[in-house]
Amino acid sequence: MQDRFSFFPATADRLADIEEVFDDCAGGRNCRCAYWYLPNADYKAGWGEGNRNWFRSLFGGPRPPGILGYQDNEPAGWCGVAPRIVFDRLRRSKPFAPVDDRPVWSINCFIVRKPFRRQGLSRLLLIHAVEFAKANGAECLEAYPVDQIHASRVGDLYPGTLSMFLEAGFVEVARRLPTRPIVRLEYRRIFRQPGKW
Repeated sequence: MQDRFSFFPATADRLADIEEVFDDCAGGRNCRCAYWYLPNADYKAGWGEGNRNWFRSLFGGPRPPGILGYQDNEPAGWCGVAPRIVFDRLRRSKPFAPVDDRPVWSINCFIVRKPFRRQGLSRLLLIHAVEFAKANGAECLEAYPVDQIHASRVGDLYPGTLSMFLEAGFVEVARRLPTRPIVRLEYRRIFRQPGKW
């Protein structure tokens, strides 16, 4: 399965491909990950074109804000990953407040275009996000997935599912909401390689 996909840091020269992935998702088209980065009032005010313009500004930063997956040359999926400190939502959130004072990185979002869903692409994006964060100096990686087993109704799965993270070697470290645990991967742990799911 993994041989059908390739993965690259989401650099400015790939912006048109990244936007093609976001535009195939109703929520992603209008959010553009601004939910995580911006104060709530700014995120809501920018819903749509404002957030699109803001998202483009991320590519002038010191590092790519995520990973882009392709099937052949067709953009297929996105995973947002960056140091936790850049996400305003996490700084203000009580349910996702820091577990400790370590400088962790965070995975915040997955988007897979409709033609490429149900092919395991989110799991592969996760593996490559783990590798990307490590290559950029992360010592610990965190995420805030949805626990579908305990959910009374399954809402948006943009943060990924708990089972996917546990399979990749993440460990639950806190749970302040019934369906939204905080999970972590320590880089001294051995995580599963692509194709070992």
